[in-house]
Amino acid sequence: MITIQTLATGSTGNCYHITDGHSSLLLECGIKFKSIQKALNFKTSNIAGVLVSHEHKDHCKAVQDVANRGLDIYMSQGTADAIGIQHHRIRPVPCKETFRVGTWTVLPFDVQHDAAEPFGFLIANQDGDKLLFATDTYYIKYKFSELTHLMIECNYSQKILGENVESGRIPEFLMERVMQSHFSLENLLVFLKANDLSRVQEIHLLHLSDSNSNEEEFKKEVQAATGKLVFVP
Repeated sequence: MITIQTLATGSTGNCYHITDGHSSLLLECGIKFKSIQKALNFKTSNIAGVLVSHEHKDHCKAVQDVANRGLDIYMSQGTADAIGIQHHRIRPVPCKETFRVGTWTVLPFDVQHDAAEPFGFLIANQDGDKLLFATDTYYIKYKFSELTHLMIECNYSQKILGENVESGRIPEFLMERVMQSHFSLENLLVFLKANDLSRVQEIHLLHLSDSNSNEEEFKKEVQAATGKLVFVP
């Protein structure tokens, strides 16, 4: 069993808490550590570690404070170099090599984003549950089997983005950046169709754009395409 709690999602900050009932993980720490503590009712003693996908501040803002509190933080070497904080709690891990954190097994994999060495994570517990965490990527080249939970970016739709550019709400150069760094609804649907979802219990859509998304529409489309329980935190 995996329980997922979203503490923050979106361009202002990202942080998620998962637990299997034995140990827990933080996925990203892009908000103040005090905010993390408050959201978790100051119950942070069973956090086994923190996974950080890349160096953009909305994903790693609290790295220094988290490290100072004695939590190990796992990220790519490229992300660690880009963040530039020297601390013995920052643990660079290689791409596509599994490691253990508490009761979890974690497999980092490469994703496509405008960052130094961004990661997604395949996270499994001892009961056979498998969670895919992928945010801030415009494409995922891998296929996964026996997933039970997905936490995945659905930042924008090409239709809404195009309409915003056409109306002048968004400049064309910004459209290019969005398309080259974030997962669209359309790409997400293609990805979901290509993967084995037979065991999936929940799909959590993350990092929706404030101006280029439609929460209700995205939820309905993913539910219709998968037949699964979909959450938009």
